[in-house]
Amino acid sequence: MVNYYPPYFFSGIKVISYNEDFTYFKVRLKLNRFNKNLLGTAFGGSLYSMCDPFFMFILTINLGSGYIVWDKAASINFVKPGKGTVFAEFQLSHEEISRIKSEVDQIGKNIYTFPCKVVDGEGKLVAELSKDIYVRKNAKKSS
Repeated sequence: MVNYYPPYFFSGIKVISYNEDFTYFKVRLKLNRFNKNLLGTAFGGSLYSMCDPFFMFILTINLGSGYIVWDKAASINFVKPGKGTVFAEFQLSHEEISRIKSEVDQIGKNIYTFPCKVVDGEGKLVAELSKDIYVRKNAKKSS
């Protein structure tokens, strides 16, 4: 369904692979007239957008309704121009998700930082991102 989300559908962003337990996503951004900047390379906002929701998705789906998961902060470092098609992958292991759940169960809330890389078709680095995700117990579901 993410592929039909209007900001993704019209911007050339597409989920091209995921696993059935939603702990892994691979996303593609195809350069097109809607996501090019004045220099003919990928608009920085599009590079960020392709990475924005996936760590939050993974945690929301896998932790369930007993937890609130929210984007807290992000940063992006543009390494080289995005030309052509670029890719990003997002993955959290079941062990990492269990560790997060256990920590939040003990302390009530925490912020977790996840790195992400955007690469071109040759695997060369285009941008590096850091996503801070806030996780806390959902008081309404805990009672």
